[in-house]
Amino acid sequence: MTIVRWFISKTVREACAVAKHYRRLLKAQRDVMSAEAIAAVQLKLDELRAAIAEGHTGKIRIKAEELQFAAEKNIKPYPQAAWRENVEVLLVALAVAMAIRTFVLQPFKIPTGSMQPTLFGVTSVPDFTKINYWQADKMKERAELFEQMKLRNDLQIPTGWERVKAWLHGDSYAHIVAQADGVIDSVGAPTKFLIFNLKQSLTIGGVEHTLWFPPDFGEQSLARRAGLDPSHYYHKGDDVLKMKVSAGDHLFVDRVSFNFCKPQRGEIVVFETRGINNPDATGANQMPQDQFYIKRLVALPGEKVQVGDDRHLRINGQRLDASTPHFENVYGFNPAKPPHESQWSGHLNGAVAASFGQYSNLPYFPDAATVYDNPANSYMVMGDNTCNSSDSRVWGSFPAQNVIGKSFFVYWPLTERFGWGNH
Repeated sequence: MTIVRWFISKTVREACAVAKHYRRLLKAQRDVMSAEAIAAVQLKLDELRAAIAEGHTGKIRIKAEELQFAAEKNIKPYPQAAWRENVEVLLVALAVAMAIRTFVLQPFKIPTGSMQPTLFGVTSVPDFTKINYWQADKMKERAELFEQMKLRNDLQIPTGWERVKAWLHGDSYAHIVAQADGVIDSVGAPTKFLIFNLKQSLTIGGVEHTLWFPPDFGEQSLARRAGLDPSHYYHKGDDVLKMKVSAGDHLFVDRVSFNFCKPQRGEIVVFETRGINNPDATGANQMPQDQFYIKRLVALPGEKVQVGDDRHLRINGQRLDASTPHFENVYGFNPAKPPHESQWSGHLNGAVAASFGQYSNLPYFPDAATVYDNPANSYMVMGDNTCNSSDSRVWGSFPAQNVIGKSFFVYWPLTERFGWGNH
C-alpha cells in the first residue's frame, strides 16, 4: 500500500524523500554522534515510517517536521550542502555513464572507408588521397589529379537552411581564401577541446589563416585530403582549400551479447589491434597497437579459408554466396562488372586484384589456390570495400579475445544508415 500512496500522494513522496535524506546523514555521521543523539533521530525516523504506513496525511506532515527538528538538533550540517548534493549526483551519473560505456554500449566512430557502402568512414570532396602512390600509370594518376581539382573548383558551399540540412546529414565545409601572396609555410594540428576540434591554422606568406571548427578528417590530415601543395605560390584572393567533408558513421557497439554467445560469421565486429602484425610493413608492429578496427567476421577458429577468382570466399571448401546470412549485399554484385571502390564487389585475392589494376600485395591470399588454416581461438575479418581495405588478407588472423563487440546502432549522421539493420 505504501507504494500506491507514494504514486498518488505528494505528501507521501515528500515525506519519503525527507526520511531518505536524514537516514543517509545518520549513517554517514553515526560514528561521531552520541548514543542519545542517534536514538533521538532514529525514533523520529521510525515514527515517520509508521505514519506513512498508516496513510494519515496530517500525521505524516507532523512526523516529518518532528524528524527535521530532531535531525537539525543532533546531526551536524554539511557546509555547502546544495553544492555537495549536486556534485554527488554528477559523480553518480558519470559512474553510471562510464559503466554503460564499458560494459553495455560503447560509442565508436568509423574513420576509414573499409566497410563502405555498408558503413561509411570519413569521405571528402575533393579527395586527393585517391591519388595512390603505388599506381604505375602516371597518366592515370595525372587524370585523377585533374578530376579532384575540377571537383574542388566546381564545389558550391550552401548557406542558410541548406547548410543546416547538410550538417544534419554529416556534411561540413572547409574554405580558406589566401589573404596574402606566398606559399604555405605551415599547416598546424587541430586545437581540440575534449572530442571537439575548435580551430586549425595555416600560414601563407607569413599570414595566419584560421579554420574554425574544422571537420574530422579521419585518419588523413587536412593537407593530404585537400591536396595542399607546399610549393604552390598563392596570390591574394586565391582559394587555398575548398572542400566538403562527410562525417564517418558514429555507432554504438554492443558489448553485452558476446558475453553469452560467440560471434557468428558475417557479423560486423569491433576488435582491438593489439598483437596484430603487418608483414607488408617495416618493423615488428607497423599496425597501430592501441586502436579499434571494424570489419566483417568471415572465418571462425580452425577453419580453412580461400579467396576464389570469382571473388567469393570458400570456407572448408564451401563457397559463400548471397544466400549466406549477412553476406546478401557483399556477394550480391554483378560478376560481369569489375570491382570498384566503395561498392559491394565480393572479396579479391592478390591475382584478381592485380588483373583489375587494384592494390594486390595481399600476402595471405595471393591467389585462389592458397589455403589459410585459421588457428584455434582466432578470427579472420575482411572489409566490405574490398578494393580499399587492410584486413586479414594483409595481416592474417587475430586472437578471439581482441573482439570487444558488434555493430548495434548508427546514431549519427542522419542518413539512410541511421538506426539498426546495418549488416
